[in-house]
Amino acid sequence: MQEPTFLILTALAAQPQHGYGIMTDVARISDGKVRLRTGTLYAALDRLESEGLIQTDREEIVDGRARRYYRLTAEGTSRLSAEAQRLHRHAKTAFARLGIPPSTAFSPFPLPLSSQEAR
Repeated sequence: MQEPTFLILTALAAQPQHGYGIMTDVARISDGKVRLRTGTLYAALDRLESEGLIQTDREEIVDGRARRYYRLTAEGTSRLSAEAQRLHRHAKTAFARLGIPPSTAFSPFPLPLSSQEAR
């Protein structure tokens, strides 16, 4: 699964959202590292909807414009969960090989330098 897809599904895991909400949530989740362009987002939403991972939750009119909200389907939830588990396993392996203890591996604070990096 590509990172933008993972982040879009993650954004929708909390609640149904409209396009702009998804774009801002993806930027927040990724600490600003992923910023989806409008065309990219809507192409991805169309693809995810055709794959059965998301569906339209509702539409509303705001300032004369249609606003469509999307939500995860059961299949989308399952695929996101499987991908999150896969990434978690890989991250645990990487931290273990780096010699970083599990208790600090997912800390928001800077990780300690290994003895090799300190040289």
